[in-house]
Amino acid sequence: MAGTKFAYVRNFELPDPLLPDVFLVCRLDGHSFHRFSDEHGFVKPNDERALQLMDHAAKSLMSEYNDIVLGFGESDEFSFLLQKRTNLYNRRHAKILTTLTSYFTSCYVFNWPRYFPDTPLRYPPSFDGRIVVYPTEQAVRDYFAWRQADTHINNLYNTVFWALVQQGMQSTTEAHANLRGTVSAMKHEILYSRFNVNYNDLSARFRKGSVVVREEISPPSEPKAQNSSAEKPSRVKKKVKIRTHVEILHCDIIGDEFWGARPNILSQ
Repeated sequence: MAGTKFAYVRNFELPDPLLPDVFLVCRLDGHSFHRFSDEHGFVKPNDERALQLMDHAAKSLMSEYNDIVLGFGESDEFSFLLQKRTNLYNRRHAKILTTLTSYFTSCYVFNWPRYFPDTPLRYPPSFDGRIVVYPTEQAVRDYFAWRQADTHINNLYNTVFWALVQQGMQSTTEAHANLRGTVSAMKHEILYSRFNVNYNDLSARFRKGSVVVREEISPPSEPKAQNSSAEKPSRVKKKVKIRTHVEILHCDIIGDEFWGARPNILSQ
């Protein structure tokens, strides 16, 4: 395109590259989702339809962007880990953040009727986002451990809180007051002794959140070729392209087992 006298305005666009050779984590949060969940009648303390919709949007995002190697979600939040060596959009902060946020939001809205067929959207949902850089593998693991620990803490509190309100017939103010200062063991005891609920029997989706990963697809075994005595076996090995598919798990990611079974997540 030919230059014009107005082209000087591009000089005000400043570069915003993210640091090279560090892990990038993009965290998306629902904006004002307390109001959104109330307006659309979400089940308390957990609406499985809403969580499945979040998982669907996350899976779609990872299917669209291969540079995302891991996702973790709870409630109205999802975190995505990009490859350490990613060059997505030349590592431009604003470009990555706005594109991932808008695509995730679009997928959420697009798939809403699938999970809420009888509840039309009353107004558009929105998500905000941030990108944080992490220099080491341990820092990345600690970040996702932090988010999963937060999932457990929040879900345990909300489970007891809504049991007190819905079954114990307490007001929200009374329920908050009764839970103030309680530790985890006390919350477990309230659930079991008053409502006959064993917290550990609740769905792992609620307790552990959703883990979105690329799992390798085992290639089909090829039949061994029978070489005649006149033929020499080929010494050229074919380079096998590893195929993967995006899968949603509800498992522990704080311990070593998950990471040990998937060393490629942090090595890319």
